[in-house]
Amino acid sequence: MSISPVYTAQGFATGGRDGAAHIPARDLTIKLDPPKEMGGKGDGANPEQLFAAGYSACYIGAMKFATTQDKSLAKVPADTKVEAEVGIGPRADGGFGLKVHLKVSMPGLEKSEVEKIAEAGHAICPYSNAVRGNVDVTTEVV
Repeated sequence: MSISPVYTAQGFATGGRDGAAHIPARDLTIKLDPPKEMGGKGDGANPEQLFAAGYSACYIGAMKFATTQDKSLAKVPADTKVEAEVGIGPRADGGFGLKVHLKVSMPGLEKSEVEKIAEAGHAICPYSNAVRGNVDVTTEVV
């Protein structure tokens, strides 16, 4: 698949899971530390938390965009919240893998309408498209 990027983000890490992540354009440095469950102190952020935050934000944007493309969908409320739970663990065939559970809240909308918007968002969201077929992603309307 070929795309023509309209924006390219840059970031880098040093030291791995117990180092730091850097976003030069924002002069932002985030201390990294593995969670206690993975032998760390849990004193910093970890890649799964950063992925969860990015996926959540992008998915809300995708759902908003979906409603501009399909006028039969209700508008996404301003107080919409997506909570992403990103799990990491060993894969049966070696290495590690991820599992994602998205909890979507759209106050004021019926559950069936939120489900339609959430489904439409997955077709648009670059995170959903990137992980489709590689990561188990479930979506729950709360």
